[in-house]
Amino acid sequence: MSLLPVGIIGTGKYVPDRVLTNRELEQMVETNDEWIVSRTGIRERRIVSPEQASSDLAYAASLKALEMAGIGPEQLDLIVVATITPDMAFPSTACILQDKLGAKKAAAFDLSAACSGFIYGLANASNFIAMGTYKYALVVGTECLSKITDYTDRNTCILFGDGSGAVVLGVVPEGRGFKSFELGADGSGGELLKVAGGGSRCPASPQSLETKQHFIYMAGSEVFKFAVRIMGNAAEEALRKAGMTRKDIDLLIPHQANIRIIQSALNRLELSEDKCVINLDKYGNVSAASIPIALAEAVEAGRLQEGDRLVMVGFGGGLTWGASVLVW
Repeated sequence: MSLLPVGIIGTGKYVPDRVLTNRELEQMVETNDEWIVSRTGIRERRIVSPEQASSDLAYAASLKALEMAGIGPEQLDLIVVATITPDMAFPSTACILQDKLGAKKAAAFDLSAACSGFIYGLANASNFIAMGTYKYALVVGTECLSKITDYTDRNTCILFGDGSGAVVLGVVPEGRGFKSFELGADGSGGELLKVAGGGSRCPASPQSLETKQHFIYMAGSEVFKFAVRIMGNAAEEALRKAGMTRKDIDLLIPHQANIRIIQSALNRLELSEDKCVINLDKYGNVSAASIPIALAEAVEAGRLQEGDRLVMVGFGGGLTWGASVLVW
């Protein structure tokens, strides 16, 4: 059986109005703007209001993606939400989003692969369409990382922000669409980046709250070394699977974690910055929402033309990584 060509037919993003600048963080922890910018490239990040949850952000981004795709929520067959900050343990944020949208016939599930989650979601959803099982799928990366960030920990609180990005997948003309996926995991590095509290291993308790087990823990230097290595490896492997080389890349959309990690990937792929989407100065690290927000901004800015070869690549807790090659 021949597979149908699947691509992205709609994009959308939503970020909260509240801006948290480096200058404001200077008043909260022992840090300064120059130190943050020089080491991360981040100048500000967006923060949700207390009443907002991940599904609210996902809903706003999804409406924009559906509008661009020219379809209604009732036409969706599948909703995949990549997040590490779900509204609650269950039901899934995807089911909550399905109800908000009125996508009554869509199957819905959440996917947890941290910052790689959006790429994992694309790989899953595109297969359903390629096989002819479904016609339209909505893939969303959405995060409220401010809700699990310890704002007394200067090593992590400078990094994370909130936001959501969404795409609609559908059948595209022959020669367009996804050409390859490269997904991977190394669970032996799971302890390097985690939220330990709240699960069956460490359920919520007065002790887990007191010891801050419900906030992000990251072994920064080890994660940095992993990221520098894996971003280039994953991108090159995805290119190899697609029958392409680094010279074929028209645009790179990397996970927005740290400017030095992005620059390392650019050096490895021998790309100039003008072939890369970089927006972490505005949003910080938004985990699974990072790549789809950057993609939506690239589309808005007219940086993608029909036939362009796009590489998306990310890494995250798990440890996980993912890359995809797409002809726009």
